[in-house]
Amino acid sequence: MERRGKRAHRDDLVGEHPFGDNGQLILLIVFLTVWTADSFIFHFSTFAVGYVSPFIRISLGVAILLLSGYLAKGGMSAVFGEERQDPVLIHKGVFNVVRHPVYLGCILFYLGLLIFTLSAIAGFIWITIIVFYHYISKYEERLLLTEFGKEYEEYMTRVPMWIPRLK
Repeated sequence: MERRGKRAHRDDLVGEHPFGDNGQLILLIVFLTVWTADSFIFHFSTFAVGYVSPFIRISLGVAILLLSGYLAKGGMSAVFGEERQDPVLIHKGVFNVVRHPVYLGCILFYLGLLIFTLSAIAGFIWITIIVFYHYISKYEERLLLTEFGKEYEEYMTRVPMWIPRLK
């Protein structure tokens, strides 16, 4: 797997989908463009804001944005916070709650923005984003299964992919 940028020298990382970074950037630009245009300029599909109190939308949106930041920061710190000799399976911290905390944090970031303005068109793009993250996550899980085998299989049985289990 070809590695680019800051991760090119990191032999302790297993890999990621070759289109992962570019796909995330493209989807971010598309989402923000559509969300901004619909929410603040055209108001084509934001009819639901009249039915939900701004207090509820803002409170819930901020709470989800804070959770998304916690998951993304925790995941990035666990993966990139220290350089290891060889690849190791990370299963502590936020990785003990869900297998893809950074991607879940990104999905929740978009959801937090959606809740502020309830743009239906941006909601359809959000669904596309969820499908994209699921696709690249499955690809990366195949890489992890190849690298870690039984250890990763056991991790997959203990830790859910997206939705944390209530203990």
